[in-house]
Amino acid sequence: MSAIPNPQPTPFRIAIPEADIVELRQRLVRARWPDHLEDTGWDTGTDLSYLKDLVEYWHDGFDWRAQEARLNRLAHFTRNIDGHHIHYIHERARGGSGIPLIITHGWPGSFVEMEKIIPLLTDPASHGAIGAPSFDVVVPSLPGFGFSSRPHHTGMHCGAIADLWAKLMATLGYPRFAAQGGDWGAGVTMRLGQRHAGRILGMHFNTQPAWVKPTGVAFTKAEKAALAAEAKWNEEENAYGHLQRTKPQTLAYGLTDSPVGLAAWIVEKFRAWSDCDGDIEKAFTRDELLTNVSLYWFTATIGSSIRIYREERFNPNELKPGEMIAVPAAMACFPKELNPPRTYFERMFGDLRRWTEMPRGGHFAAMEQPELLSEDVRAFFGALV
Repeated sequence: MSAIPNPQPTPFRIAIPEADIVELRQRLVRARWPDHLEDTGWDTGTDLSYLKDLVEYWHDGFDWRAQEARLNRLAHFTRNIDGHHIHYIHERARGGSGIPLIITHGWPGSFVEMEKIIPLLTDPASHGAIGAPSFDVVVPSLPGFGFSSRPHHTGMHCGAIADLWAKLMATLGYPRFAAQGGDWGAGVTMRLGQRHAGRILGMHFNTQPAWVKPTGVAFTKAEKAALAAEAKWNEEENAYGHLQRTKPQTLAYGLTDSPVGLAAWIVEKFRAWSDCDGDIEKAFTRDELLTNVSLYWFTATIGSSIRIYREERFNPNELKPGEMIAVPAAMACFPKELNPPRTYFERMFGDLRRWTEMPRGGHFAAMEQPELLSEDVRAFFGALV
């Protein structure tokens, strides 16, 4: 492998200007509210009464400075990779040398999703997992998300991000490393296995990577049923995705200008995709929800974040007929996620080592069920080293 430039990392601390916090509160007070059909609840979108209560708390009760201080206890850095300013968390194993692991988030999440799982991986012994392997954990912010820079040109799809992550891990001194991801993070993790197989110890997924459809094969009855369920989900739930992969810029104006609109757009997904039985606060606290939404707001990155949908539309994950990814793989199936049958996954990954049917949890596994996810990650990668 050719030498990779090793620019020095810059320690980073989150420090949102006070004027931005004041402006947010002013905008929340001045919000214009739509009407709402009284007998529909969440059926037509984000429930009006819930959102009003949440926004009132955002204005009166939510303490961004407290969240900021807590997040700053993590080791944040930035680094220039191929002209892209990448923000990342780098927490090393507490017991010495750990398994290098890069964890990639998706949309509408952020690095905040991984806050609970990081200590379970870096210091498992202190959390009851005596003898479990520990990890050097790297959690980057995707380009266009959070404190990473926004791409100025097209081409930042999952494959390009995988190339950036491979270079990032090399600059951190990890020639070989493990990868984990859900949502777009699953797509990036898959591309790492495709494009950098020799450097990837293994790939762990908690969502199917973009429902890549192998070509030139006859699907089983169970696979056809799963594809039909996916089609039904696309019809009933994926309007947001169609808009974000076709006209993301148009959507960006409203969501960048209105914090209430931004919260409505993001919070609806956290409710719909989590294992909460319709009560979002069974899965997430208000502070957790608003910390993530506030990150999008203060960094004004909702527009740049949703462009990845369009990028993937023109640069989709594809497997040629008969092609498989040979890197060892694992899949953690959370029940409220749209999961494929195992046979479908095996058509894509020729070395599937672990398949876990989780008892509970949904799309945001690291936030919802960090103990279950970390246990599965430790078991899978621990068996590979």
